[in-house]
Amino acid sequence: MTGRPTSFVPSLRVASPEQKRLAVVGLLAFVLLVSPWLIAVPDWVARGLMAVSLTLVAVALLMVVQARVRLNARAMAADLLTGFIEKDATPTFVTDDEGRIHACNNASLKRFEDAKRETLAGTLRSVLANPSAVLFRLQSQAAKVGSAREDIVTRRGHVRLAVHQMQGGSFLWRVEDIAERSGSGRGAEAVPIPMITVGRSGAVLFMNEAARKLIGERVKSTERLFSALPVSSGQVNTIVTKSGPVEVLVTERNSTQGRRELYMMEVDAAGLGSSNAGFENMPVPFLKVAPSGDILSLNKMAVRLLGVEPRDDLKIGQLMEGLGRPMSDWLRDTADGLASNKSEFLRLSRRDKEVFVQVTLTRTFEDGVPVLIAVLNDATELKTLEAQFVQSQKMQAIGQLAGGDAHDFNNLLTAISGHCDLLLLRHDQGDQDYGDLIQIHENANRAASLVSQLLAFSRKQTLQPEVLDVRDTLSDLTHLLNRLVGEKVTLTLSHDPVMRSIRADKRQLEQVLMNLVVNARDAMPNGGEIRVETEAVSLKEPLERDRATVPAGDWVTIKVSDEGVGIEPDKLQKVFEPFYTTKRTGEGTGLGLSTAYGIIKQTGGYIFIDSVKQQGTRFTLFFPVHKADATEAVSTAPSKQDNATAQHGEGVVLLVEDEAPVRAFASRALRMRGYTVLEAESAEDALRTLEDPGLQVDVFVTDVVMPGMDGPSWVREALKERPDTRVVFVSGYAEGAFGDAEPDVPNSVFLPKPFSLSQLTETVHAQLH
Repeated sequence: MTGRPTSFVPSLRVASPEQKRLAVVGLLAFVLLVSPWLIAVPDWVARGLMAVSLTLVAVALLMVVQARVRLNARAMAADLLTGFIEKDATPTFVTDDEGRIHACNNASLKRFEDAKRETLAGTLRSVLANPSAVLFRLQSQAAKVGSAREDIVTRRGHVRLAVHQMQGGSFLWRVEDIAERSGSGRGAEAVPIPMITVGRSGAVLFMNEAARKLIGERVKSTERLFSALPVSSGQVNTIVTKSGPVEVLVTERNSTQGRRELYMMEVDAAGLGSSNAGFENMPVPFLKVAPSGDILSLNKMAVRLLGVEPRDDLKIGQLMEGLGRPMSDWLRDTADGLASNKSEFLRLSRRDKEVFVQVTLTRTFEDGVPVLIAVLNDATELKTLEAQFVQSQKMQAIGQLAGGDAHDFNNLLTAISGHCDLLLLRHDQGDQDYGDLIQIHENANRAASLVSQLLAFSRKQTLQPEVLDVRDTLSDLTHLLNRLVGEKVTLTLSHDPVMRSIRADKRQLEQVLMNLVVNARDAMPNGGEIRVETEAVSLKEPLERDRATVPAGDWVTIKVSDEGVGIEPDKLQKVFEPFYTTKRTGEGTGLGLSTAYGIIKQTGGYIFIDSVKQQGTRFTLFFPVHKADATEAVSTAPSKQDNATAQHGEGVVLLVEDEAPVRAFASRALRMRGYTVLEAESAEDALRTLEDPGLQVDVFVTDVVMPGMDGPSWVREALKERPDTRVVFVSGYAEGAFGDAEPDVPNSVFLPKPFSLSQLTETVHAQLH
């Protein structure tokens, strides 16, 4: 660009302070240098004056060098101005670290009367009360992080002051007028609705022209303006104007930095507001409703929120629902002045998305006829959070119910399968009743599996964790999974070559994987590929997603992906809810994923879902890597696979069980194996039995949950006198009276119900030997 005004570069002015200081130093050096020849002075004084003058000459030369460096910097700033900011419509300045202006563009000259001043603080003094403090604060921040900005309320409106640090130590400043973007300031003058901006303390910071016209004067506080505080948004409030009290409908909108914007619409005999344009441009959704429910008018924001086109036959009952009583009663009571101004939460009748609104009805009059004004606030996020809380409470209640029912079922199944075991001991395969007994036994096991699902959902099932390599688990499942997916679906397994072990219940993990693979198969009715991938992952930082946080550390992930129909985005968060299913009626129970969720959470893991409609779904499972502990105590009962042929034993067993059928079966089973059995139906009975000091007891077999004193409590009491006695705890669910931790009882093991005859006798035998 040619012909640039020299005023753009203030450093080229003739009488700059730097030039004045340099002239003074040079003149003083000259005077000191020639004074010995002009005035007779001793030699030592002459030598001293000459040394001082030479020092001043050196200082002058240094100042010349510094001035040259500054000139170069300013020249670079001028070049930057030419190529970058000269044609920018935003006022822009380049300054040094002391705030002296190196360059400024044409927009700054037009915007600021003092743009030709030497410093930026002097230039901005016309718009900011204390520009030096603001500039110092922003420049200090920019020196640390490279840039800074701040929105400032001024007499002329809102100003955004931004600064960037450049190479060489210079700073680029932009002063942007943002009043037109704000709800207050000069941009609010064009709004035909009375509006004021209020600070934290109630001070009135701004009034637009419509507000000044309504009130008749400027006011400094809400206490002076409103007859009663606090101001009620969405309701009629009384303001004190120069011509007397006036009723206005107030709506509040939050602004930045603690400021609030209050919009006021006058309520008078002519109705709500004298201007249709004011009603249309209100920054909140408004409806004007007849007591019959007919919508008389609605503003632009209401049209957008409701998702409807304005027409004459609209009724409020067609647009929203969920009041809990007839909408007509609410409207009539409000029109008659019988209803309080309490807000109601309603659901809009929109088909494209779910939207909740908070509705406040206010009565006014038009030509003596009551008219209702409905102020709408979008409450979707609030209702979503409330629904999530209610859902969590519901899940907890269902989990408690499932856990309690499963405990009772397990007691019944223990008695059924146990007495069936006793019958099988008296029948061989040639007996005609043998097949019937086997059927009873197998169906009891199936019932136990269903109960296990309930417990998995409530996260109270008994886990038998073991150290697993997920590759081996998947390898054992491959044949079964291939049979499940059928011929049209391809199952592909991919493993990380460097795999870590996890600690989990193998049977429950297999159930989770089968559920996920079956769901993937059902999502691809026309066939496709299911990929199961394992990977060792090390998280350096916690992973946050779906309102869950996976801690940093080592994890093993299993991903199950399909190419199916996918799941709608609004349904993704519901897939783990019990009894929720995306399948058609009769095709799914809705318990598969909720069961999987319970198993994974009880194992200490996490499960996440990603899905794209018509592209597929992927489940990602996180399991913590098992860290071997040499001091880890093994306190689990023998599994079915470890059961050998039952051996006869010798010893005294105190059996404590409040369920008579279970106690009868367990007592007979232990006696058949040679044990002496003492029975008690409660903890109190057991302690009374142990009062005999001559009684020798080798093993306590006790239920955990019983009326009165629970199992761990009476056992701790008994062990004070008999510390060497072994203990077998039995229960219908894992947690029982244990709470969140295992019972602090030495020499104890846990045996879950339902248990078989051989499991019970083998557990007692293992404790004794």
